[in-house]
Amino acid sequence: MRILVLGSGAREHAIVLALRMEPAEHEIFAAPGNAGIAQDATVVALDPNDPAAVTAYANDANIDLVVIGPEAPLVAGVADELRERGIPTFGPGRAAAQLEGSKTFAKRVMQAAGVPTGRAVHAHTWAEVAAALDEFGAPYVVKADGLAAGKGVIVTADRDAALAHAASYLGAAPVLVEEFLSGPEVSLFFLSDGDHVLPLSPAQDYKRLRDGDEGPNTGGMGAYSPLPWLLERFGGEDAFTDLVTRTVAEPVIRQLDAEGTPFIGLLYAGLVLTDDGVKVIEFNARFGDPETQVVLPRLVDPLSALLLAAASGHLEDCPRPAFADATAVSVVLASEGYPAAAVTGRPLTGLDAAAAVTGVHLAHAATGRTEAGLVATGGRVLNVVALGSTFAESTGRAYQAIAAIDLEGGQYRTDIAARVVEG
Repeated sequence: MRILVLGSGAREHAIVLALRMEPAEHEIFAAPGNAGIAQDATVVALDPNDPAAVTAYANDANIDLVVIGPEAPLVAGVADELRERGIPTFGPGRAAAQLEGSKTFAKRVMQAAGVPTGRAVHAHTWAEVAAALDEFGAPYVVKADGLAAGKGVIVTADRDAALAHAASYLGAAPVLVEEFLSGPEVSLFFLSDGDHVLPLSPAQDYKRLRDGDEGPNTGGMGAYSPLPWLLERFGGEDAFTDLVTRTVAEPVIRQLDAEGTPFIGLLYAGLVLTDDGVKVIEFNARFGDPETQVVLPRLVDPLSALLLAAASGHLEDCPRPAFADATAVSVVLASEGYPAAAVTGRPLTGLDAAAAVTGVHLAHAATGRTEAGLVATGGRVLNVVALGSTFAESTGRAYQAIAAIDLEGGQYRTDIAARVVEG
C-alpha cells in the first residue's frame, strides 16, 4: 500500500517503523516528519492541519490509507475531508474528535454511556473553580477544556497553584475541576471502525518529569508494556482488556454512533484502578505518546491491515490482535528546560552507538538535520525503546543505550519500569 502518516513526533515514527517491519513492502510517506522519520519514510512538505492540502496530496499521490497521528489535524477536520473524497482514513472526524478536544464533551458522553468516571465541575469563573476545589478537596485536579499538548492538567495539593493553573486558561475557555482518583494508571488503546472495537495491549506511562513521580506534568517521559501486575488483580491482561472493552470502549463507541458522530480510529482510554473499580480519567482520539512506542513493537499482526480494516468499516473481519511475549521499555530524552522552556538547537550525538545495543531502536520526536549534523528541535527529543525477555533485560538495554547519547543539558528519568523490575 501507499500510506501517508501525518505528524512529526515519536508516536508517528513508531507507526512508521511498525509499518516498515511488515513483510509487505509499503510505500510510506510522512508529513511533516522529522530527521529520524526521514530515514524510514519519504518526508513530504505538507501542513498536516490543512484539510484541503492533505486531501489534495493524498488524491494526487494515489494514497491508499492515511493515518493521522496527532490530535490537532483531527480537531481541524482533516479526516472529514479525506473521507468525503473516498480516501480510507484512520482517525475520527472533527465531531467525534471532541472526545479529546473538549473535556466537557467527553464527560457528557461518558455520563450518557454509563461509563465509570470521576465527578467533575465545568467552571467558567475563578469563583466557580474555587468552589469546586473546596467541594472535592485535595489533591486538586484542574484540566484545560481544550487541547494543551499534554500540559493542560495539574494535580497538586497546593490550592493556590490549582487556582493559578485555572486562571491561565480561563481567559480563553472554561476549565474542568475534577475529583482526584487514586490508584495505578493504565493506558489502553482500542481500534474502532465506528461500530466494532478491538483492544491492543495495555501500557503504563510516566507523566512527571523527574524520578519518583516528582516535578511538573509532561507529555510523557517513558512507558512500558505489558503490565504483569494485572495478573494478581484481574487474572491477567486479557481479562482486564475484556472488562474495559465491555464497560468503557463499547458503550462510548455505541453512544457516539447513536449521536451521529461515529468514531473511526484509535480510542485511547486513560484509566485509573481505584478501590471502587476501573474508572476513566480521560479519552484521547489518537495513539498515545509514549505508550505507542512500547505497544506497537510487540504487535504480531500487521498494523496496516488493522488500520485499513478500521478505516474501511471491516474491523469485525479481524481477529483480536496478538502480541509477542516480550517486554518493552521506552525512556524519553528531553531537552534542558523542558517542559517550561526547552532549549533547542543543540547537537545530538551517539545515536549509532545507542541503536547498536541489542534489542534497542530509536523513535525520534523532535530532531532536525543541519550541515553540522543532528540537533534537538523541541522538548521531547527522542525515545530509546528496548525489547527483552524480561523487564530487567529491557530496562538494562534502554539505559545502556541512552547513556551513549550526548545532548548538552539533556534529561531523562532513571526509574522507568523500576517498580516492575523490583516486583
